[in-house]
Amino acid sequence: MHRVNRALSFILPLALAASAVAAAEPVTARMDQVLDAAIASERELAATLESHRPVVETYVQTVKPDPVLGVVPVRDNYFFGRLELVSAPEVTKKGKAAKAGKQKKQTINLLEDFNSRVFKPEDFSRMLLVDRGSFDRATYEFHFLRSEFLGDVRALVFDVTPKQGKPLDRYRPGRFTGRIWIEDQGYHIVRYNGIYASSLAQNFHFDSWRQNVTGGQWLPAYVYTEEADKTSRQLNLSYRGQIRVWGYQLEQPNADDEFTKVMIEQDSAKDVADSPGQISPVESARQWQLEAEDNVVRRLENAGLLAPKGKLEAILETVVNNLEVTNNVEMDPPVRCRVLLTTPLESFTIGRTIVISRGLIDVLPDEASLAALLAHELGHVMSGHELDTQYAFTDRVLIGDREAVNRFQFNRTPAEEAEADTKAVALLANSPYKDKLATAGLFLKALNADAPALTALIRPHFGTAQRYRMAPIVDAAPQLDPASVAQIAALPLGGRVKVDPWTARAELLPTSRVTLVSAREKMPFQVTPLMPYLSRIGDAASSPKPEKGNGADARAARSAGAP
Repeated sequence: MHRVNRALSFILPLALAASAVAAAEPVTARMDQVLDAAIASERELAATLESHRPVVETYVQTVKPDPVLGVVPVRDNYFFGRLELVSAPEVTKKGKAAKAGKQKKQTINLLEDFNSRVFKPEDFSRMLLVDRGSFDRATYEFHFLRSEFLGDVRALVFDVTPKQGKPLDRYRPGRFTGRIWIEDQGYHIVRYNGIYASSLAQNFHFDSWRQNVTGGQWLPAYVYTEEADKTSRQLNLSYRGQIRVWGYQLEQPNADDEFTKVMIEQDSAKDVADSPGQISPVESARQWQLEAEDNVVRRLENAGLLAPKGKLEAILETVVNNLEVTNNVEMDPPVRCRVLLTTPLESFTIGRTIVISRGLIDVLPDEASLAALLAHELGHVMSGHELDTQYAFTDRVLIGDREAVNRFQFNRTPAEEAEADTKAVALLANSPYKDKLATAGLFLKALNADAPALTALIRPHFGTAQRYRMAPIVDAAPQLDPASVAQIAALPLGGRVKVDPWTARAELLPTSRVTLVSAREKMPFQVTPLMPYLSRIGDAASSPKPEKGNGADARAARSAGAP
């Protein structure tokens, strides 16, 4: 009782509270002030999003019940593009502008074709804001529930329902019904969970999360959505989807700063090259290849599709180095690794740069499996499967994002794939991973087994449309047993790599090993809900911590911990 009273006095000091109580514990904000601040911040967020064009990615699986595994995927859909929010109101049929702030364009400018009779990009993009243009106390009822920790952030939890008696046209955009979490310092909505009720569009229940990206800004980062397939109720099909947003403010070099730096250092700069004299034809050819490679990598990074180089890339390069050192392989220039930020499972090479997708890293069960896939790509590099040098001409990369996605195709022939597989098997046989390849073989078996149902997940957008073979590793692996709790062939999507929504930097999540209770919790390659661990930028040390014990706050903090 003491904890409940303390929380209420901290959060909701009502006007009727006794003056003695108010004097004993300072009033931080009234409930109506908290709501007004949250509503105002939501409007500011809509304006902020209009000035950014982040990458938005949606991946949806259709699943059916399974008596042993819980559910299994039967098909999937995928698209990615740029979020486009425009503040201009739409025009009515009579040629008049609609009421300001009521109907605004919110869509996704696709970078990749999205062909689906069921889903529309707009159905997912509107989940990134709470009823844009109409979220206010005149339209909604708010009922306070409790305080709760979401990671390091204390949040005030309210149930939200539309007020009754509104004209039918007020419901055209779809009114939100559900729950919101408001962080207790700047009063920004950091999570909301519910549905947009509308008979004019596909309805999805969703759980939307935001992250503190810079200063007091909280921006959309992740949405989980789930809904029954209303057209196939007799089959008990349902949709499960993940929406990810990143690249609000990509890190770009400041040309003015770089120019100033060069001018300041010109007095101490050398006017001759480090190695004077004509370089050899081999060195010239390597440099020409490297220019083509750098041009493509830089263009993909500028588009927000490749993560900036960081700690995760260093980990990948360490695995590659382990393969090289134990096989007495010397690469000059050295092999580099980069992370493709998209979900589809693919890896490919851009010259001597190995690229592996975030989704593929997510589902790999262990380091040996990662080493097997990197060994395959290293096999391409060692076999001399080079990048087309047309990209050394700068005009070929000065193109738009959509054209870049369509143009940058790093396909390999079946003969080249077989050659890379052969070299990969040889590399792994002499590597530190040679006695741990059973899980790698199981992963490849699971990947090939699920490929027919997961055509969007296992369809590469840049590399070769093929499955990894490496027959000796696959044949040496145990028999695939989906019902065995002890056998983990692949992980669910989303639990290993964290992407900073502001800068698009990728890093490994610090996850703990969880003992599985049944085969239903294995969920290989599947979409699952995520509970991000929220924290404030630059304020981790002073953020409130959940109290120990069996209180509601402690339980909430544990349940909202990192996956």
